[in-house]
Amino acid sequence: MNQVHLKGSELRSILITGATGGIGMELARRYAKPGRTLILWGRNAERLQRLATLCCARGAAVVTRQINLLDGKAALQAIREDDTKHPLDLVILGAGLSDIQTAGHPTEDPEKVLALSLVNFAIPTTLATAAAERMIPRGGGKIALIGSVAGFYELPFAASYSSSKAGLARFAEAANLGWAKHNVRTTLIIPGFVDTPMSQRLDGTLPFLVSAGSAARRIMRAINAGKKEYIFPWQFRALRVAERLVPHFLRERILLNLKADQKPAKNS
Repeated sequence: MNQVHLKGSELRSILITGATGGIGMELARRYAKPGRTLILWGRNAERLQRLATLCCARGAAVVTRQINLLDGKAALQAIREDDTKHPLDLVILGAGLSDIQTAGHPTEDPEKVLALSLVNFAIPTTLATAAAERMIPRGGGKIALIGSVAGFYELPFAASYSSSKAGLARFAEAANLGWAKHNVRTTLIIPGFVDTPMSQRLDGTLPFLVSAGSAARRIMRAINAGKKEYIFPWQFRALRVAERLVPHFLRERILLNLKADQKPAKNS
């Protein structure tokens, strides 16, 4: 069977990174069903165990892996080990870090920039490539990468975050061109604000906020439909059209006038 056409009900083995985060947990819950194996990666062992118990109760076989994605070689070895035991039909690369330049500081923290660049760009592109390398000889598969609408903008207070998501978007576009002929379909998911611990750190208004459950349902539909790119909610798709009419100097002025701050991060 040509796996690029696998529907959600036919996916047998699914890897989700960032499974202990808000969207990852919702995706795991919804993908859990009899006859399916879920490989769940996350940093928080307690949350992983609770999630595994829930998914098993729904009939899925579950494999958990507590992993720190700052270690690229360990992550690469891990996906190869998991794919050898459970050949992957779908890989959802949802793990990510968010950080911004806090009030009173002229730059972002360089150590956090390094971590963010690894987890948001270097590691997911590496894992996607490793997954595709295994999927191609088997006839295909699906890979989803979680980006952000921040990747559309050169945010002066979040240069590393916005650029990491922009880089991920370009990778997804290029990878899809290269891998589609081998029946490996990549889907770049581009959410706006989702009600998760990551967004709850931000101070200020979060326009067009959607719940983690709603985000998971939309992501699953986009993957099932084989979309190359999916932006949600719809208001951000409309903004993409409108912003093309804004002159560059005005765009820069708007971005420079944006203000943002955040609360300390919690381990997820």
